[in-house]
Amino acid sequence: MVEFQYEASTLGLINVDMQSVFVHGTPISAPNGLLVLEKVNQITAQCRSNGATVIHTRHVIRPNGSNVGVMGELMPNVFDGFMNSDQERTQLYPELDVEASDIVLDKPRFGAFTHTDLDLILRSKGIDTVAVTGIATNICCETTAREAYALNYKVLFIEDATCTFDMEGSTAGDLQKATCSSLAFGFSEVVTTEQFCRELNRSI
Repeated sequence: MVEFQYEASTLGLINVDMQSVFVHGTPISAPNGLLVLEKVNQITAQCRSNGATVIHTRHVIRPNGSNVGVMGELMPNVFDGFMNSDQERTQLYPELDVEASDIVLDKPRFGAFTHTDLDLILRSKGIDTVAVTGIATNICCETTAREAYALNYKVLFIEDATCTFDMEGSTAGDLQKATCSSLAFGFSEVVTTEQFCRELNRSI
């Protein structure tokens, strides 16, 4: 398994879609959303104190539906305003650790790099390594990790700081395992919160 070398000053933490709709209290919230929230907050605080860049993404669409595109055909409920940017449920979860120095990035698709300026933000800061946390492991987190790899970033995927829910006949546990196995095979270094925080401290 690969073990990337990196420095905190050139690392960007991408907390993917820690929004109320996915964390807790809705039909598509991840069962372990609140547990992952604790891990994400722990990682966020340590990244911030060590000088890494902290980014929080929101998966939202415009209230007028003008950027729904083909996603609306695959997910019809998007058309009824469920993921509109002006809805309370699409805001970042109230207990997520967010500070003024962090970057909040809205994205219209699963990946955080598609149709956003995330790549520009990272490169302007000299960042060459990203760490990915959030919800859902096998959708927005995985897509973001693969996009980052394709753009030549070193990717750290923090497996216990991501989670998902049952989908299309597959359990959340099976999806979590399959995603982490695929990413570890050819896209990223897959680590635990403990491993990541330990290595981050050594990188200063």
